[in-house]
Amino acid sequence: MIDWLIPDWPAPVGVKACVTTRAGGVSLAPFDSLNLGDHVDDNPEAVAENRRRLTDYFAIQPAWLQQVHGVTVAYADPTAVATADASWTATPGIACTAMTADCLPALFCDRAGTRVAAAHAGWRGLAAGVLEATVESLAVDPAEVLVWLGPAIGPKAFEVGPEVREVFVRQLAETDPAFVPSQNAGKFMADIYTLARLRLAACGVTAVYGGGFCTVTDPRFFSYRRSPRTGRFASLVWLER
Repeated sequence: MIDWLIPDWPAPVGVKACVTTRAGGVSLAPFDSLNLGDHVDDNPEAVAENRRRLTDYFAIQPAWLQQVHGVTVAYADPTAVATADASWTATPGIACTAMTADCLPALFCDRAGTRVAAAHAGWRGLAAGVLEATVESLAVDPAEVLVWLGPAIGPKAFEVGPEVREVFVRQLAETDPAFVPSQNAGKFMADIYTLARLRLAACGVTAVYGGGFCTVTDPRFFSYRRSPRTGRFASLVWLER
């Protein structure tokens, strides 16, 4: 396999997942090389070829989304681009897909291996409840849900204002330790992985894996904070045919 990641989580045998990196595509700088985002001003032909390579490699049909930092969860449809920030499916061969470049991608499945989902969670979507909405879309007991948190901005790179901290702490007091005062007065360093774990636990999901990445400092990944003109990588999950 090209330099792509396979999530390390105890998913059922029939559940497959992957996170792409910058490697393996045809896009030119600053989108080099496997940019999968068609909204970042890259050459459309290059994006189409990059998506074709991903599709062919796994023999899957990715369901791409128009992500808007909201909480809508769509049924994954590879023939249409839904305006949503998460998708789910029970159909083998269709890949729920989240594109990111610092935001948090989260992959979901049920323990029975009958349903999967993927969510895109920037801080706004996370605070609005996109992870909780994705859990609800699976229509199973939250205790039966497994989640893997993919590459996102790390806690040493994610500086936020006091208004961001206030939004989370007001909703869930337990999230306070996820915010550490920054060297810049009035600012905080936020741990998006801890925030996600705490919010998932609050809705009954405790089987949460992954985390520990930092897209800003890891050159394998696109990072909007590192370079605003950049591409997007994808986190995908699907049921094996």
